[in-house]
Amino acid sequence: MALSKAQLARQLRGHLELLAAGGVRELPVATRSQPTRKPAPKRQAPPRMAAPAVPTAGFKAVVVPSCALAELNTFQGDAARTLEPLAEQVRVCARCRLCETRTQTVFGTGNPRSPLMIVGEAPGGDEDTKGVPFVGRAGKLLTDIIEKGMKYRREHVYIANVLKCRPPNNRNPEQDEIDACRGYLQQQIDLINPKVILAVGLFPAQWLTGQKLPIGKLRGQVYEVNGRKVIATYHPAYLLRNYTVETRKKVHEDVLLAVGILGSGPLINE
Repeated sequence: MALSKAQLARQLRGHLELLAAGGVRELPVATRSQPTRKPAPKRQAPPRMAAPAVPTAGFKAVVVPSCALAELNTFQGDAARTLEPLAEQVRVCARCRLCETRTQTVFGTGNPRSPLMIVGEAPGGDEDTKGVPFVGRAGKLLTDIIEKGMKYRREHVYIANVLKCRPPNNRNPEQDEIDACRGYLQQQIDLINPKVILAVGLFPAQWLTGQKLPIGKLRGQVYEVNGRKVIATYHPAYLLRNYTVETRKKVHEDVLLAVGILGSGPLINE
């Protein structure tokens, strides 16, 4: 039931009398202030994005001039120019612990316009010294496979590795090292855009096919990966340790699969 004005006045008077009896002589009066309006912030242009830096993990990288950059300078065309910034990133890379023990990085070698790319596992001692992949005993055998088995010129082929730095004592690549280098190899493949990739060894074969199977199960067939043909075979170093008629026959069969796709004759018309 609503109170009349007279009733409200009596209640208010009684409340004031109680306050006065308690010694209260004044009551603060709060005034409603108008909210202050903050000025609208000035519109600013979006910040300019800096070029992405190469991630580091606190490692002290060994950094020396790049053999790959020197070689790329001898080539004309867009393919070589687009690879140069990537080679520079690899030259100063400190993404994993291998950067501390390397002599130099091993980016890649060969013609960047090649329709055939060969991907190995990791640099060995000779490669770490010279900065070029496949230059030791295994490299000589790979050259024979290319030139005698496939009838191509090695300099017409582009050759790289999963890892760009040598693992100590030529041990197998470890997963975190493969992950650290993954972006480099993927960019090399995208920029070179080969028609066929020959994966020599377990690690590139698994990396490129996405299948965690033994190399003996992966070889002998052609895989379609991102519009490219991928063929796996044994690593030349394995072939040197198991130089039997059967093993050599299997490698020969694998490389002929690539020849069947690319055709005979020179890979690049000069």
